[in-house]
Parts: sequence; structure tokens; C-alpha cells
Amino acid sequence: MFRSKSKDLVGLDIGSSAIKSVELRKRSGDYELVGLAIEDLERDSVVDGAIMDANPVASALEKIFARQSSKCRKVAMAVSGHSVIVKRISQNAANDEELENALENEAQQHIPFDLADVSLSYHVLGRDPASNVMDVVLVAAKKDKIMNRTNVASQAGVTPVVMDIDAFALQNAYELNYQPAPDHTSALLNIGASMMNIDIVRGGVPLFTRDVTVGGDQYTHMLQKELDLSFEDAEKLKLGESNGHQQLEALSLHIRTVSEILVLEIHKTFDFYHQTATADTIRDIYIAGGTARTAGLKELLEGEFSVPAEIMNPFRKLRIDAGKFDSAFIAEVAPRMTVAVGLALRSFDLA
Repeated sequence: MFRSKSKDLVGLDIGSSAIKSVELRKRSGDYELVGLAIEDLERDSVVDGAIMDANPVASALEKIFARQSSKCRKVAMAVSGHSVIVKRISQNAANDEELENALENEAQQHIPFDLADVSLSYHVLGRDPASNVMDVVLVAAKKDKIMNRTNVASQAGVTPVVMDIDAFALQNAYELNYQPAPDHTSALLNIGASMMNIDIVRGGVPLFTRDVTVGGDQYTHMLQKELDLSFEDAEKLKLGESNGHQQLEALSLHIRTVSEILVLEIHKTFDFYHQTATADTIRDIYIAGGTARTAGLKELLEGEFSVPAEIMNPFRKLRIDAGKFDSAFIAEVAPRMTVAVGLALRSFDLA
């Protein structure tokens, strides 16, 4: 949504349950992991992507940057949810200036908010030289949603340099690590505590994006209700830390019930996508986020959609110093760090 020309920055993913940060360096054509941190957040300090209580979030940010080995305090952040609109449109324009003028009028037809209340951005995917028709991704985010994040960053003493979209950061990490063929269509799912970002992409081109307010917290709430547990005990049980009193069969049933809710939303998204004129067949699914490793979810997706599903590893193509980073920890947190890696990669997009 906005950017500056400073190159060094930290990818900063503020989720509902934790803040994740990643810093990368490019060396000899490869990307190297320089810094990584996770700081859990107090419950309800971030709800459905909105920062509700700035002080604990700013405090968590300060802790993350106090542990960083580098002195970089410039960050790439992202927004998602109902305050963010992503539309793929075709627009006739002879040059960039004409395109910008035309998009201001076009945006009014696609953005369900007062344009004075949003920040607009766009990316040209391609142009037909014969007709001057451009294929464009138009993005709008409510200014108060952006300020909700930038204000807390400033409170913590860090400087927002890039504001991106979670789904696009997810795609950045996917492209680097899996290098899809230009005609290969995949569905990328980032399933966090309270939000699921869905991005259907062909090669490096986003075809359809949707954010849904369902996520890992629904598993916890289900276990709380059905097994009469505290939130903390339900969270531990969800993560496989059994308290020894719950039957495995009952636990699996409750987890599958929530997984089916997630799958229903994914079905709806795929149906919306397939209604478009240029819909390609989805050939595989990649799962990221803190909910990615939920028992049975990967297998349920493969059964429902009859395509391979894989838990995304955003560190797959990165150089990682084994003396600096514990390999077991990297493997454990990998799916949770996907958006932060994608945001850190924005550093290398800047001129």
C-alpha cells in the first residue's frame, strides 16, 4: 500500500496470538536468514486482525527488537480482513499516468467504501500492446486499518516502510521456496488463530484472494465448550499436550468438526473462483500458519479436493546458519513464519 526507497527492513507479522519477525540478507544470489523471533501476545489484544489494546502489542514489539542482532528498525507489515479489498480488473490505458487517472474512477465501482477513507494501490500484471488493455490487481485498504498497525509500530520505536497484504506476503514466500511453473495453479492457505487468508495463484500471478474470519481459535473454543476446559488447557490439548483425562476419540471428533468448518469456507472460495471466466484447475494446496499442523487437516483437504496438500516451509530455499539457529526450532515454527518471510522479501523489491 505504501513504500519508501530504504532497502533494509524486517518482515513483521502481527497476528492474533503472536508477533513474528524475520530479517533476511541477499548474498551471492541466495537469501540468508539473519534474524527470527516470535513473541506471544496477551489474549484479545488483537482480535480478527485489529489491534484492540496497543500497549501489550507495543511491548511485545519492543521485546522482539531488543533481541534482534541487527539494528534495523524499519519494517514491512501487512493487513487483511474485511477492510481490505483485492480486485483483478482490465483497464484500457496508453500509459501509467492514464492508468492511474482511470483507476480512480474505476475504483468507485469495485470498492464498497468511501474512497476518501481508503489507501489505493495497484499492480499491472500484463498489457496487450494491440489494444492497450492492462490486466491490473487493484488493492484498497481502509486508512484506519493501516493506522491501527503503523501507530503501534511507532509506539514501539520502529518505522513502517512497506504496508502489504497478508495474502501477497504468503505468495512471496511460496514463489521463492517452491518456484512454480508459469502455468501451475495452486491454492495457498494461511490459517492463523482468527483469520484464514486464501490466495489462488497461477505461477506468480494472483487469480483470486479471500480472507475469512475462521482459524485455530475455533478449535480451542470447541474443546473448551465440549470438554469443559479452561482456554489454556484447551489450547494445550489442541497442540497435542494431552492432560491424560480426555479420550483420544472424542478429541479427534471435535477437531474434525472444526476442520470441516474451515473446509466449508475453502469450498466456498474455490466455488467463487471457479465461477470466473479464466478459472484454471487447482493442482495442489499449500498450508501455512499456526493451524497448519492441526491433526487430520492436511488429509481432510486432500480427501475433499482430490489434490495433494503440503504444509508450507518458508525456509526451504533459505541459507540458514546451523550454528546460529536451532534446526529443530526452525522446523517447529516454520509454518507460522510464512507471512513474516514473505514480508521480509519485500526488502529486495525496493529500488
